[in-house]
Amino acid sequence: MDVAALPHDSASARFRRVRVTGVADYEHELIFAARSYRGSPGVNFLTPVRIPGRDTAVIVNRGWVYSPDGATVDESKWRDTSATFTGYVEEFPSGPGSSYASRPRVIARLSYSAVAKALPYPVAPVYVVALGDSVIAPDRLARLTVPPLDEGPHLSYAIQWFSFALIALVGAGFVVKQQPAGPSSAANRPSCHAVRVERG
Repeated sequence: MDVAALPHDSASARFRRVRVTGVADYEHELIFAARSYRGSPGVNFLTPVRIPGRDTAVIVNRGWVYSPDGATVDESKWRDTSATFTGYVEEFPSGPGSSYASRPRVIARLSYSAVAKALPYPVAPVYVVALGDSVIAPDRLARLTVPPLDEGPHLSYAIQWFSFALIALVGAGFVVKQQPAGPSSAANRPSCHAVRVERG
């Protein structure tokens, strides 16, 4: 799917596979600092891609490279030769975000507001994580991988709430069974009082 065909709802667009074709604006590229990858410190490259005929750029997380301090890297060494990126859609984290005061293009905490503030043109409300070779190498970026969708807190939350619902249903059934019989049943029930018969 082309990125231009994504639905406007960012939640429903998340994790969809898309293709982004355009002009990578390396002059306004952002560095996402303090990104650990397989135990090593480094950074991610957040590259605005300008799509012909559209004024809104799409941010592409092109991948990870090693950086000893997790913030400093020679950006010119890591430019892609291709103008097409294939990956999956991701939402920007909620919150204010932040960048380094002395280096406004280095993002310390990712958010849509932090990215939009650093760029001179509009930015799409979601970004694309480029997929490809995820092996760490000295001559190329390591592409990121798709996060597992069947593990994590969402699964435990779902199981927990399902358990609550099941307990509530069983409890409601028990309460209903313990309710006393209605008035009609009481009227037909034999009396427990003895009846004295007078002899003539």
